[in-house]
Amino acid sequence: MRDLGVGFGHLLAGQRWVARNGRQYGFGLLPGLITLVLYGAALAVWGEDAVTWATPFADGWPSPWLGLFRGLLTVVLFALALLLAVLTFTAVTLLVGQPFYESLSERVDRDVSPDGSAPQSDLPLHREMWISARDSLRILVRASLWGLLLFALGLLPLVGQTVVPVIGFFVTGFFLTEELTAVALQRRGVELRARLRLLRSRKLLVWGFGTPLGIAFLVPFVAVFLMPGAVAGATLLARDLLGEETAGDADDAEDADAPEGERISGC
Repeated sequence: MRDLGVGFGHLLAGQRWVARNGRQYGFGLLPGLITLVLYGAALAVWGEDAVTWATPFADGWPSPWLGLFRGLLTVVLFALALLLAVLTFTAVTLLVGQPFYESLSERVDRDVSPDGSAPQSDLPLHREMWISARDSLRILVRASLWGLLLFALGLLPLVGQTVVPVIGFFVTGFFLTEELTAVALQRRGVELRARLRLLRSRKLLVWGFGTPLGIAFLVPFVAVFLMPGAVAGATLLARDLLGEETAGDADDAEDADAPEGERISGC
């Protein structure tokens, strides 16, 4: 369970990092704002029609059962659509802001690395954007399959309206974390399959980072303001997953190895 707190700690640390680097934060808002305009009215226009189309067998049901049944399904479908929208919003925002987020992630690496270095990608920008778009599409396909499964389970009475949405948040948190850590991991040459294996190896860490972020992203405009810090935090998370040392880790190790009288406390 400790990894849940550690994951959430990376999320907060990323937000603190961009708060200390105001210029990076300001430029990071623009891709999110562009994407938000594209998504502004997309979620609410088709939910009810989709439920009606999917449940023709209920057309002859008497009132109030027809309204209650389709109303509950609309709630479930809308919730799952929001979760998928979080992933697509993140993917599009990262693609729109690819050069900036690459630079931001690299600056975070340099800032926390004991020797001030950061992994460099040897690929040209257009190649990186193609790989990012291709991998994002693969992730969205996987997430959509999960969404269809959860929607089917949402047809179950009671469980579908309580347990299924909660599972959906954790699923979205996992895939959201994959999207965000891809910025740092792709720069290190870690391919999609290897990234997924890496994330699955520490699911509690991933959920601690991605699930609260995914819930926050459901609030209008919040995703725009949290996106730069989410990329920064995901870079810290990627370093944790790979076991890379940070400056703080090095200082702690030196302090632990020093004689008791020479240890520095509170500095």
